[in-house]
Amino acid sequence: MSALKQLRKRDAKRDLGAELLQSVREMKAGKGKAAAQIAVPEVVMARMKSDLSQSEFTQLLGVSVRTLQDLQQSCRIPSGAAQTLIAIAQQQPKVLKQVLKAQDDAQTQ
Repeated sequence: MSALKQLRKRDAKRDLGAELLQSVREMKAGKGKAAAQIAVPEVVMARMKSDLSQSEFTQLLGVSVRTLQDLQQSCRIPSGAAQTLIAIAQQQPKVLKQVLKAQDDAQTQ
């Protein structure tokens, strides 16, 4: 018997609705597979905490948007100065907004 015929024969006996319902019950009971943990790069967390756009954050880091994207995707390691700024952004995110505002005010004068 061909594989396709075997699959059709097996599937003809299945009750997909009941299988799906059972799966949902197992998930609700915590019996489902564990979710994967994804490590978020520090630069992503720092930018999110500071509530700055990519362009605003790159202005503070002194890098291009493309460089920031590489940092966020862990394709690149931040320089020493960037690491310090990222650490500050994680600990005191409001400070970055104050610095950005001061820079904008200085440019408009």
